[in-house]
Amino acid sequence: MRNKALAGIYVAAVTPLKDNFTIDLEAIPQLMKFFAKRGCHGVLLSGTTGEGPSFSTAERREFWTEAIKIKQEYPYFRFMAGTGSPSIEQTIELNKIAFDLGFEAVVTLPPYYFRTASEQGLFEWFSQVINKSVSEGGWLFGYHIPQVSGVGLSALLLKRLRDAYPNKFGGIKDSSGDLDHAKEISEILEDRLVLVGNDRLLADNMKINGDGCITAMANLISPQLRFIWDAHQNGKPTEKLQEKVTKARTIGERYQPFPSSIKSLLSVMHGFPLWSTKAPLTTYPEGILQQVAKELNQVLNN
Repeated sequence: MRNKALAGIYVAAVTPLKDNFTIDLEAIPQLMKFFAKRGCHGVLLSGTTGEGPSFSTAERREFWTEAIKIKQEYPYFRFMAGTGSPSIEQTIELNKIAFDLGFEAVVTLPPYYFRTASEQGLFEWFSQVINKSVSEGGWLFGYHIPQVSGVGLSALLLKRLRDAYPNKFGGIKDSSGDLDHAKEISEILEDRLVLVGNDRLLADNMKINGDGCITAMANLISPQLRFIWDAHQNGKPTEKLQEKVTKARTIGERYQPFPSSIKSLLSVMHGFPLWSTKAPLTTYPEGILQQVAKELNQVLNN
């Protein structure tokens, strides 16, 4: 049950980009420290919000290498890497890079190009990835986001992976937004983690033995998410705290995709540069989200 130590509040971080679409390496330490100081237990780099599939292996290595340097100052801040592609070889390579750098876990998409792959095929794919790339003490989490990847991770598949790899399969990031699914998975996986990707579900997920969250909005509202986490750990009510988070999430969801809007809001609300996004995404002009920032601040400070 070592992986229970990875429960908590994680930010699905944006990837800072300069105007020429190269990674803003100088901005990375400041961004990581910003998350660490605002209550996050850790960070997921190169996930959906981080535009992970838009970056090459070399670019992701560069990003991860710079980001994890803050471990020297924040040794208990945890790192997860977003991996997974239709290429099993690239997935294995990305996982190896992450674990060699000292990441605690990888959050791995299924091979999303092949949407009609069988459950047996997916089990064999994950088995090869785990056997060839997850080092001792490291954990692989499945990434269930069928509305984006087109490939869901069934309860039976997850149970098979849990049983086959009790010391390497850590659980799931469930971004389906379906609390019933999270509950079913939590019951099946027992001591594995279920981390939700929708802020609305955080309090309810923990009530059904869930283990926290990895969310895009944590870029902006991680203190409020941490308040819910701490209240639950101390046996205190979470309803009002969750209500505030849910309102913030509702505001944020009006402006999609998240990588674009959150980069703009980090600039407006917290003074970061207005980072670019990789095509096909485009960056929101700063002025458009001024009103959004005001609405969020009203909710968060009320």
